[in-house]
Amino acid sequence: MTRIRVEREMDLPSGLRVLRALSAPHHGPRILFFSGGSALNAISRNLKRYTFNSAHLITPFDSGGSSQILRQSFDMPAIGDLRSRLMALADETVLGQPDIYKLFAHRLPRDAPQRELAAEVRAMTEGKHPLVKAISQPMRKLIQAFLQDFAEQAPADFDYRNASIGNLIIVGGYLGHDRALEPVMFLMSKMVDVRGTVRSVVDANLQLGVELDDGTPVIGQRLITGKEVAPLKQRITRAFLSDGRAEIAPDAISLPKRNRKMISQADVICYSPGSLYSSVVATLLPAGVGRSVAAQPVPKLYLPSLGHDPEALGHDLSDQVAALLAPLRADAGQDVPAHRLISHVLCDSSRKAAECRAVTERHGIPCVTLPLADASGEKYDPGKVSEVLVSLD
Repeated sequence: MTRIRVEREMDLPSGLRVLRALSAPHHGPRILFFSGGSALNAISRNLKRYTFNSAHLITPFDSGGSSQILRQSFDMPAIGDLRSRLMALADETVLGQPDIYKLFAHRLPRDAPQRELAAEVRAMTEGKHPLVKAISQPMRKLIQAFLQDFAEQAPADFDYRNASIGNLIIVGGYLGHDRALEPVMFLMSKMVDVRGTVRSVVDANLQLGVELDDGTPVIGQRLITGKEVAPLKQRITRAFLSDGRAEIAPDAISLPKRNRKMISQADVICYSPGSLYSSVVATLLPAGVGRSVAAQPVPKLYLPSLGHDPEALGHDLSDQVAALLAPLRADAGQDVPAHRLISHVLCDSSRKAAECRAVTERHGIPCVTLPLADASGEKYDPGKVSEVLVSLD
């Protein structure tokens, strides 16, 4: 089984790995995350101090907030979580980068008249808006071109309220590159000098679905998270992908070759904190994920969320691990040992010992507890988590 060295058994080589990463992040470890949402952003922002080689496979199935408007208007995958992770990993110290960062992070007001909001976007497209004028050429011209592609295909009644300008730029690039995410993600990464690699786990316009205890299907991420609508009142028993109307076959959507290669090159694999099903399990559903993970002999950690997760109703820690193992084994094979898919569960010291023992007894996976929470106890301390991740062996 893959070994792991963390703080409780920290030795000199582990400490040296942290110092080496801080001094030479260009050569830092290749830590791959399956994630979505914003739960990992603070850790990602800190991790770029240690490595420029982290890789992030993000779910494109979000259907809430402004992502829902973009998906309905342009029949495309969700890109909000992709933009958010790009911003978390962007190098904000390079000359000119803060200006691009400000533009990508800018949101239009929620309560302004549509006419005014459309006019603001038009000013950006024409290069007259202060946020765009502040960006030097040739980057400004490229951004204007993407916004022009967006403007030309936006519905006349497009709702600009609370729209992220970064999202609109990515949508324009997507539309201008034959509706492919990979080219525009590459360009966006270069624009803001991303210290890592951010990709959609698949480039497909699909919805996330779950099945409840009584067999009822619920399709659409926004109906699952308990954030925009009332939380589910029954336990989730499994997740699946859908075309928006019905479940699609598990092997109908495959992990792209470029993403399989990224997994094969990882030094560490991490199932991230975040909403259990919509942020983490969702990234494990495409065909090929389980096989790619099982083939890689590296540490594979589950870092469960702190605090309350509406999606984990009725799930103790061992149930959460089972929820991750289910899609991985469905792809890799039911006889694949659990430790080849998740080598360790890494928890904050506040986790009850009985929960940790249950994980090992049920799945045969070691559960390691460390003081990883911040002062609030509800979120992870980014520095502590980053140092553990770069210390793994």
